[in-house]
Amino acid sequence: MSAAPTVHSASRLTPLVRDPELLPILKKVEAGKRLTFDEGLVLFRTPDYNTLMWMANRVRERKHGHKTYFVHSLRLEFTNICYVGCTFCAFAAKKGDARAWDYSVEEVVAKVRAKWEPGLTELHMSSGHHPNRPWSYYPEMVRALNENFPGIQVKAFTAAEIEHLSKISKKPTLEVLRELKEAGLVALPGGGAEIFAERVRKQIAKNKVKAEKWLQIHREAHSLGIRTNATMLYGHIETLEERLDHMDRLRRLQDETGGFYSFIPLAFQPDANALAFNLGKTEFTTGLDDLRNLAVARLYLDNFDHIKGYWVMISSDLVQVALDWGVSDIDGTIIEEHIAHAAGATSPLGLSRQKMVELIRAAGRVPVERDALYNELRIYDPPPKADGPRPRAISSS
Repeated sequence: MSAAPTVHSASRLTPLVRDPELLPILKKVEAGKRLTFDEGLVLFRTPDYNTLMWMANRVRERKHGHKTYFVHSLRLEFTNICYVGCTFCAFAAKKGDARAWDYSVEEVVAKVRAKWEPGLTELHMSSGHHPNRPWSYYPEMVRALNENFPGIQVKAFTAAEIEHLSKISKKPTLEVLRELKEAGLVALPGGGAEIFAERVRKQIAKNKVKAEKWLQIHREAHSLGIRTNATMLYGHIETLEERLDHMDRLRRLQDETGGFYSFIPLAFQPDANALAFNLGKTEFTTGLDDLRNLAVARLYLDNFDHIKGYWVMISSDLVQVALDWGVSDIDGTIIEEHIAHAAGATSPLGLSRQKMVELIRAAGRVPVERDALYNELRIYDPPPKADGPRPRAISSS
């Protein structure tokens, strides 16, 4: 019988390592060295959650200290009409469906005006692939929003939507991006990535932008000075290797361009979509899976500034805990979200700015309000003893 593995003793600076496979990884994390693909798989499979959390938090605090970011934002879906047919989606509707909506430019402006409030900085828009809207509608909408709401930052159109706009305009995606930037687009959301593995995309999003095209569009956006986010949909039919492959492709593109702000894991929502029905899946992702995914992302994506905990999909309660698992950004107030809620998300449609501050402070972190471009707008007072032992996260309800 082999000897018991040597482990670190518990101390203020190092965790008690229960999984010997984590020892060399811990040393690399402490030295600030890049992890390999195989080491990433070790992180996904380890039963030693405490050490995983400790390492992810170590990297998070090395980059940001106790600062935790959020944005005062409005989420607007200007249409849910879509022809793509992704099996995981419960948001899309066919033209003529009773639940379909399709706003004109004037209606989009009116919708934003109805929700407008002081301090709102980011307008986040992603919607369905409308089969009939002309190309001119999209730059016209961006231009109208900038003209009617001076100072607003329009972050809109996933790479999947950009490919769709390229098809209807018969323009290269680079030219589509250039014209949208000229109209006032400042950033791209990270949606449409799903999982890059072709095996999975064929089953969940066979008609959507291919993985390499998604990456190319973000590469082009970065070349124009349009920075972007990146997402990953997990918790359905993908393997852990395919999750890590997704992160690896993003890490390589970030090495090349430096154009990503944040990485946002999106937990699969199992209600009212064909994929969940076909799988017989009724359970949401577990809290441990969500936290592990965030921690692995923080450790593996060493060249990303932020790992974002999307409270809409993992709950505002769990996102507080996630601040110890590598998360440094919790998205924003959102005000009104529909895509995740159509698939069963049970979180509120939005949270107030004060609620965001309270969530972060209750978890012992320092709230920082940012804009869509990650400029710091306000640093709030820290919670008591923010630089000492932090209190455990508490419920936000």
